[in-house]
Amino acid sequence: MFNKTNRIFNLCLLVLLSLAIGASYARAAEKRDMQGWGENDPYNKYYDVREFEKFRAWVLGFKEEPPMPGMSPATILIVRDGSEVIEVHLCPTWFAKPRDVGIKKGDRVKIKGAWAEINGKDIFMASKVKKGEIFEFKVRLTSNGKPFWTMTPEELARERASQ
Repeated sequence: MFNKTNRIFNLCLLVLLSLAIGASYARAAEKRDMQGWGENDPYNKYYDVREFEKFRAWVLGFKEEPPMPGMSPATILIVRDGSEVIEVHLCPTWFAKPRDVGIKKGDRVKIKGAWAEINGKDIFMASKVKKGEIFEFKVRLTSNGKPFWTMTPEELARERASQ
């Protein structure tokens, strides 16, 4: 009996230790992967809720490239509004790749967010992209621009549950 209890205890301890180590690696990888995408990093400071705007456009496609030197790549939506082609910065690609967004070339979308000028180029920093009446891809809080990728798992779960 004592031997069986010891084995179960050791197994439980091993599982808990493995989970703790895995969580530590996940947190370390998460911090490392931010690469300029943190809530207080220079890029995020370009999002100004006072510049909030919305418009409708046609999706031309996607591209992935760093928005500023030293940053990891962004998932960028390319849209056409009339004769104007606009780059819409959605999020870091490690948060969502183009295939994860649920929007494709030819879709008509409504985009909400804020205009910014980065490195002399006008871009639109999205908070939400909506297709039709039902589907939306939300990446920032509309009220203050807080990026979803900087939220705790609990905050993110609450936001996604409210959609």
